Amino acid sequence: MKNYYVYILTNKKHDPLYIGITSNLVIRIYEHKNNLLSGFTKRYSLQRLVYFEETPNFLMAITRENQLRKWNRDGKINLIEEFNPSWDDLYIGLTS
Repeated sequence: MKNYYVYILTNKKHDPLYIGITSNLVIRIYEHKNNLLSGFTKRYSLQRLVYFEETPNFLMAITRENQLRKWNRDGKINLIEEFNPSWDDLYIGLTS
């Protein structure tokens, strides 16, 4: 069974926040970190993975992504800080 990930990226200033989904978190974050994907994340240097959660199917992932996108900034920050209080780049742990 294929799992999907909902993730949040930011930059060094923690502004802005980007929410996305993928079926391969390591490869997707690598693409963001190396500016291989054009658009919003490249334009704002969003390369720091500060939050992610795993879901068992695509429908759950897209539903959760849409839910998080509707939250206000404070709600997203609270979610990140519960999961990752120091806003560390979690990509390092995925590749170690």
